[in-house]
Order: sequence, then structure tokens, then C-alpha cells
Amino acid sequence: MKPQPEIVELDFGMGNIRSLQKAFEHLGHKVEVIRTPEPVSKADAIVIPGDGAFGQAMENIRAAGFYEAVMDFIKSGKPVLGVCIGFQILFESSEEFDYNGSGFGLFRGKINKFNSVGLLVPHIGWNNVEWTKNSRLTQGIENGSYFYFVHSFRCDEQHEWATGISSYGGTFTAVVEKDNVYGLQFHPEKSHKNGLKLLENFTGLI
Repeated sequence: MKPQPEIVELDFGMGNIRSLQKAFEHLGHKVEVIRTPEPVSKADAIVIPGDGAFGQAMENIRAAGFYEAVMDFIKSGKPVLGVCIGFQILFESSEEFDYNGSGFGLFRGKINKFNSVGLLVPHIGWNNVEWTKNSRLTQGIENGSYFYFVHSFRCDEQHEWATGISSYGGTFTAVVEKDNVYGLQFHPEKSHKNGLKLLENFTGLI
């Protein structure tokens, strides 16, 4: 019997950790939540979760030693999944709280605030996502399916590496994919069968 893949989820104090872990467990996959970087090098996949602020997330990640470990892991070609704030910190920077530091910089561009007049922010609730490219991550999920969002900042328009876009006060990127790095602005663990199917697809990339 083929052994279960070693999936690790980074705990850097930014929320939604247990809910994502439970979603993978529901699918029959064990996920180890880690607070130090040592287990990263032995993993088969990394999940970067998080609710909260871009700047605080990056400060916590660097303080825990995760930044270098993740960057080294990416070079191995093994899959990495960022969710919510874990999606946003894959980009170069953010205007959140005038943060002057940098993210992982794996995707070009800046994360910006929703600024349409009369728009309720944060954007909370179900929204449909249109697929822009074929992807193993979204395989078997109908185009235009709904996912659950909670965010005040977003990647404007359709990013060059977008595989999914949504609209709220204008088009924004909901899913990105570049080589072995994947990012989701929405919460798959709160998105019922579509979210679970996406997480199952991610484990199939290992």
C-alpha cells in the first residue's frame, strides 16, 4: 500500500488552521500542523492558511523561520497551497495598513483594498468563480461554481497567472497557479462540496 503523503500546515498564529486541517481529515488525509520549520523539508506538500493582516502574517512567518523553509521547499517542485491571507502573501506586497514590507513575491503585483463607492467591506459570503484556464486543481468543478469568501483586500483584475476570477465591485483574482504554487482567495474548507473537491484535487498533485 502506498503511504499517505506528508502534508504540513503552517501555524504562524493567523487563524483558520484547525478548520482546514479538519477538511483534509474529512477527505481521509492526515495533516500535521507545525510551529517550527524543521518538518517542512521532509513534507510532500505545504498548506499556508491564515486570517488577518498581510504584514502581521509575514512578520510571524519570518519570526518562526518559515520564510526560508518555504522558499527552499518550492524549489523542490512539490506543491504549495496558500489560502486567504496565505493566498495574498504569495504576492509581492500589500497596501494593507500601509505595510512597507514584502510578501513571498512568487506572483507579481500588489494586494489592494476594495474601494468601490457603496461597497460593503469586508466581502463576506458566497460568490461564483469563473475558470480562466484548465487546471488539475479545479478539475471536476463546474465553471461558475460558488465558494465562500471573507476578505477586505484582493488582487485587482485578472492576474497573468490566474486560473479563477470572481467579481465584487469589479473583477478580482480568486485562484492563482504557477508551476507548483497555488493560491485561493476564498476558503475551500467553508465551501462545501466544491471546496472539498478542490482540496482533494490538491492532494492528487502530490
